[in-house]
Formats: sequence, C-alpha cells, structure tokens
Amino acid sequence: MPLALLLGGWLAVTLRVPPGPPDVPPGPPDPTPSPAPAPAVLHGVAVPMRDGVVLRADVLRPAASGRFPTLILRTPYDRSRGEESELVRQALRRGYAILLQDVRGRYASGGEYVPYRHEGADGYDTIEWAAAQPWSTGEVGTIGLSYPAAVQWLAAVESPPHLKAMVPAMTFSSPRNFFYAGGAWDLSWISWIWDNIAPDARVKKNLPGPRNGPEAVAAWRTKWGAILPFRLPLTDLPELQAEAPFYFDWLAHPPEDSFWDWAELRGRYPRVRAAVLGISGWHDEAYGPEGAITNFEGLLAARAGEKDARARLILGPWVHGGVSSDRSGERGFGPQARLDYEGEILRFMDRYLRGVENGLDGEPRVRAFVMGENVWRSGSTFPLPGTTPVSLYLAAGGRLVREAPTTTSPASPGEGAPTAFESDPANPVLNAYPGKAGAHDYRALAQRKDVAVFETEPLAEPLRVVGPVETEIAVSSDAPDLDLWVKLEDVEPDGTAWNLSSPGTDVLRASTREFEAGESRKPLSPGEVAVLRLPNLRTGNLFAKGHRIRVVLCGSFMPDFSRNLQTGESETSSAKMRKAMIRIHHDAANASRIVLPVLPDSP
Repeated sequence: MPLALLLGGWLAVTLRVPPGPPDVPPGPPDPTPSPAPAPAVLHGVAVPMRDGVVLRADVLRPAASGRFPTLILRTPYDRSRGEESELVRQALRRGYAILLQDVRGRYASGGEYVPYRHEGADGYDTIEWAAAQPWSTGEVGTIGLSYPAAVQWLAAVESPPHLKAMVPAMTFSSPRNFFYAGGAWDLSWISWIWDNIAPDARVKKNLPGPRNGPEAVAAWRTKWGAILPFRLPLTDLPELQAEAPFYFDWLAHPPEDSFWDWAELRGRYPRVRAAVLGISGWHDEAYGPEGAITNFEGLLAARAGEKDARARLILGPWVHGGVSSDRSGERGFGPQARLDYEGEILRFMDRYLRGVENGLDGEPRVRAFVMGENVWRSGSTFPLPGTTPVSLYLAAGGRLVREAPTTTSPASPGEGAPTAFESDPANPVLNAYPGKAGAHDYRALAQRKDVAVFETEPLAEPLRVVGPVETEIAVSSDAPDLDLWVKLEDVEPDGTAWNLSSPGTDVLRASTREFEAGESRKPLSPGEVAVLRLPNLRTGNLFAKGHRIRVVLCGSFMPDFSRNLQTGESETSSAKMRKAMIRIHHDAANASRIVLPVLPDSP
C-alpha cells in the first residue's frame, strides 16, 4: 500500500466545501447545537477483548457528563494523531463522543499485530464495549479511511448489535482484489510495511533499521525502493523477515486459496445491519472503486425488500486519501471535485444515529464525478440509470472501431492477422510515475516496442463513460502463462494521454481467467486462443470532441505489481524467467473488444 495509507485515518480532513453534486438540491441545514463545555478527554482507556488482550483507546466527549451517540475510529497508525483532526473537532461540536483506538499489537495496544486478521472480532468487541459505557447512548457508528475503513467492514460482517451506521472510505470487497489484483501480487505491500509497520516493530523487538516514519520514508526513497520490489523470488526479503512475518504467510497463499476467506466480504452482506455510506475515487488504489461499488451493490441486493436500503455511494476523481482535493495527479477538476468529508460523514451519522430528518432520504443514493466534464452525476443505482454499453473493437493497424470484425482468416496477412508483441519479464514495462498516484501523461508508454496500441479516430462527439469497463481480449502465446495489462487512456489533441484509473484495475493473469466462474487455475495451451476478461476496470470520464480513446496492452507494469515469469511457475518461489510472444487476435472468430458504459446527457 502507498504512503497515503500512513495517514489513512486522518488524511482527508482539511478542506471545507459544500456537499452534494450540482443536480442534487441541498437538504435542510443540520441542527447546530448550542455552545457546549470544553470536551472531556480520557487517555489510554483499557478496552478488553474476548481473549483477554487489552486494547488502548482515547475517549473524547462533548462534556464530562451526559450520554452521547458514539463514533469509533480504529487505526494502526497511532490513535494520538486523531485527537486534533478536523473530523473529531466537528463531531464533538455536533454532540458525538469519539473513541480512538490503536488496533491489536500497534502502539499502546496489547497482542500481536497481524494486519486485518483480528479486526472482525476486535471491532465487534470494541463496538459493544463502547455501547455499554455510561457516556454512550448505545447508538454507535464507525468512521475511517483505508485501513480504518477495512476494519469497519470486517467488524460489520460479524453483526455487532449496536453498530447503527458506518462510513468506510477507500477499501476493499475481497482479499483477492486487495492483496492481489487480477491474480498479480500487489508489490506496494512492501513499501506499506517498510514505511508504516516496520518502524514500530523494530522498536518493540529491538531490531536494527529505521525506527520512525520519516527515517523509513527517507531510506525507502534513497535506497530500498529501487531494490526490494524487484527482488525474485518475492520471498527473498530478509530485510522484513523479523519485522513482518505475516507478509511471508500471505505470499504462501495464492488468491484462489481458501486461506483468504476470513477477509471475504462478498456474499456476507446480509450479515451487515448498519447503514453504510461508501466512498472511493476513480484514481483510488486498485481495490477502491471496485470495493465501494461491489459493497454497495451487495447491500442493495441483500436489502431489496426494505423501504430504505440505508446504502449510499460517492465516487469522486480522487487518489487514495485525497477526498478533499480538486485534482488527481497532474489533472485538475475544479473546486467542485472537493468533498466536504466531515460534513458528509456527520450528516449521515445524524440521520442514522440521532434520527435527524435532514433530507438525506429524498436524495439519490449514488453520486459519481465525471472527469473531463468535471460535474457530478447522480442516480438511485450503479451503473447510473440510462447507461448503455458501447463496444469498441480492436482492429488491424492499431485501430479501435465500432464495427465488429468480419475477416475470418486469422492466419492470413492483413485484416485478420493478430497483432503481436514480445513480453520480457527481465526487462519489464516500467511505470513512468512510480509512487505518484493519480492522472499523468502516459504518451511515452505507447512508444515502447513491447506494447500493442489501439486507438480511435478523433471523436466527432463527446462520449461520457461512467461505470465498469468490460474487456474481452482474445490472446494466444508460446508461454504457459502471462499477464495482460489493458490500459485505457484519454488522448487530447496535443498528445497528452491521461490514464483513467490506477495500476491494478487493468490487469489479469491468464491462468486465473476462469476464477470468476469458480474454476481453478488453467495454464495456456500451445495454439490456444483464450479470451481474457478483466474484472476490475472502472472509471468516470468524458472523452471530449476531438479526443481519442486509446488502449495500450502490455505484459507487465513494474514496480506496482509483480511480474509474471511466463514459465508457469510462481514468482513467490522462483526467479527463472522467459520471454513470451503475446498475440492479440481481432478477427471475426476471435474478436477483441472493450465495452464502455456510456451515460447520455441528462434529460
């Protein structure tokens, strides 16, 4: 995970702008309580878990006496940092008690830290403990972004009786699209551990190396960031063996392993009783947009018979943690892109913890930002009502066209012949903006010899794309396995080529192609043409008149995700690599296409 996760609980809490998209009228103003006494604060409160481990928390209340609806934020990033956050200040003024807690094994809390593993039970116990305190009304909500969002979901699927509302921002729906993406291992876990987890572990275990965040970040930037992600096999990481033994346990389990079921949210939505506001951004980490959308859709399905499904979704243009920003990377979207993060959370909590009739019930459930157009669109479901699929087919000569192929001779030269490129894991495709989240100009990527590029003619009319982008790419190779990256770009007339999502939304390991159908790993056979359907690509973008839609295909994208060795062996246990010739078929018998979710102009 990137450095933004270091600030996961406190990052998006600074800028103030009015909530709501332009097409949603604001509800009545929320009640503002009269001036209250200075907050009462208790530090280092012991919160016992069911197994006897004691977690430490700070409890902040609007006043020394009274009972208050209670908000909980659980974090591995040091609870003491939350006391001065804008969200905490506003919540106290609004009449909420706040519990800030170090998760198990982090900072002042007892027990052993294994990321995410104990958060379901510990979250349940913390919620029920807080609800029983004399300062709480028993109405509990949970808040937080990134890791502090994941812990909310892991607790919610345990069905704690007193959890009434939650606002998880920028988190996952499945460990298979969190630790992995499309079957490829997420290498940013190394930097996340190095920057965020290892320093405290070194202090506790008296180990050599950086012992605080700034030291760790400096060491990563000056040395280790150019070394550790490129190591093979992936387990060749002695620098973190003592600090993070859990990492090596993760690597031992491929995505299809039942080991990961403990963190699976999909299929468990009927167990969630709380009202849920999910938040993500198109340039969030690879798991973010898919996670927010899948969780929202799962809740709607589980609550189909309820008058109020108590599920809402906000999708902005942001990077991970950047909900209060008006830009993503190098691309700006105007002040309307900023989210009043604190205002959104507290308005939602007012409705579902305090029962305030604040107009929320009458507003659309979904708000999605359209990059390029720089406006919010809204609706009751996602994809937004009126969305229609538009297919663009890959064609000879690097064309991307609306017409389906008619040539039926894939082996003959000309229109039916496949487009081929060589993928060499020893010389992988490199991200030109490593560690720099958001939108950037990727025009140089199309100039590489180890990629295939397809693009439209300049558009005669704008095309608004909002939602899941389906990909069906017919592939063959002389290798038993490969990774296919399908990178969607908005190309401006001057050649600027904006990426529209983060690395990992756009990759599939060929041997995992049947996972969505519940099948096992399947190597490629010589001469076999396999159709690869990428499951995670989602975006919201207006391709303006005169712009081109570009698709770039490649076999790797380092150092974001692990490279496929193309031997059939796993990079977790092998370092042996081979080159592969990857052929992209685009004839009538083996058509390749992307299917864009096109949203028309509002009526």
